[in-house]
Amino acid sequence: MKRLDLTGYSKLFRGYTELRVQENRISGISMVNGDILGNSRSSASGVSARCYKSGAWGFASSPEIDSAAISHVISAASENALFLNSRENRGMADLPATSSTGEWDYSTKLAVKSQKDRVDFLKNIDNYINTNFSRLASRTVVMNGLDMEKQLLTSAGTKAFSLTPRSILYVVLSVDSDSGPVELYDVFGTLGQFEDNFTDPSLQYAKLDKLYEHLLRKAEGVFPRAGVSECILAPDLAGILAHEAIGHTTEADIVRGGSVAADYMNQEVASPLVTMVDFAHTALGKTCPVPVHVDDEGTRAEDVTIIENGILKGYMHNLESSLHFNAAPTGNARGYRFSDEPLIRMRNTAILPGQSNLDEMIESVEDGYYLMQSSNGEADSTSEFMFGVVMGYEIKNGKLGRAIKDTTISGVAFDMLKTVTALSDDMVWTSAGMCGKKQPIPVGMGGPAIKCRVNIGGK
Repeated sequence: MKRLDLTGYSKLFRGYTELRVQENRISGISMVNGDILGNSRSSASGVSARCYKSGAWGFASSPEIDSAAISHVISAASENALFLNSRENRGMADLPATSSTGEWDYSTKLAVKSQKDRVDFLKNIDNYINTNFSRLASRTVVMNGLDMEKQLLTSAGTKAFSLTPRSILYVVLSVDSDSGPVELYDVFGTLGQFEDNFTDPSLQYAKLDKLYEHLLRKAEGVFPRAGVSECILAPDLAGILAHEAIGHTTEADIVRGGSVAADYMNQEVASPLVTMVDFAHTALGKTCPVPVHVDDEGTRAEDVTIIENGILKGYMHNLESSLHFNAAPTGNARGYRFSDEPLIRMRNTAILPGQSNLDEMIESVEDGYYLMQSSNGEADSTSEFMFGVVMGYEIKNGKLGRAIKDTTISGVAFDMLKTVTALSDDMVWTSAGMCGKKQPIPVGMGGPAIKCRVNIGGK
């Protein structure tokens, strides 16, 4: 996207205004059993403006990015805000004045590969799978890339640029068993473009070997015993739990809408071992999978400690919710497309590591399960959740036993977290997810392994 000097358009602002120019670039290649079924690149770009007047918002957008279009969306957004305010007459106070200036460009510094190079990479991965995994019934290999580039100017003084890329490799394998097809998948990649994350296909071979090994064991697996069991949730499940079951209930717009978290501020909602944070851009000294330095309202992004030592401590805010709750804005407002208004969204949500060793955690379980990978999940504003589990093992007398077939876990997160008795000392992030709250948005989820009691589905 061509960089623009937006500064001159500030003279058109009437009251609080956000002006955002954005381009999303998406690439994808998919192979099924060695055949290329998809190979595409696309981009969507445009400009939007949003204005605020006494509690009323006006918004306008255009796919054209020229002086006339930019001027028009500013004028239209302002007129929309004035019109809605004349009808609603909310009489709310001005928004908190926040601003930040900077540029954050995470694009590759390496030579850019061609689409053919990417196809060749996938062919190499597919050939390795086909050559070495003899029992497979089918295989799917998919490469996806997303670059989100934004320029932002606000009436409060923010002038910011960001380019945040993500490249992901998905591998899905299946085998036949006596009970029918059995499938397992894994995801590789994170923040960065193809050139940063996928320099050499051979670096993925060991992970693919492990995936195949788990798949074969799952094909011979058993159904878990239904009911509440002592379980260890691997970081993949810890991350989706933090995001879906706790994170959404503590987004301030959801709190205003009746989330159970509205009644729990400064109360115990988890074991004292549990601290959970929505990180803006840096966690434990490392860049997060989805770094957000300035949100789409122009607010400097700050970490939000949601739970501290088991006590609910904070909500995630945009400007309007911070005004409502008399709290500091946290920089959680993001829009996916240029034509999307910013919503309160998580960025990188994780439970912090503890001090236990994973092997010792497993050894401490007499009869339970080690649950390793989720398929999907959902939760509601009461923190009640249900997640699919596609990979896991029995734990018998402190040792991993048979693999288990696909199952689910469910419960009320604020109750389940009170049963936590150990957290592993490592931190693992996953970053392939797209949160679907009204509009998709890339998010990071992470955490340690968690020892707890949870309801697990059976046959």
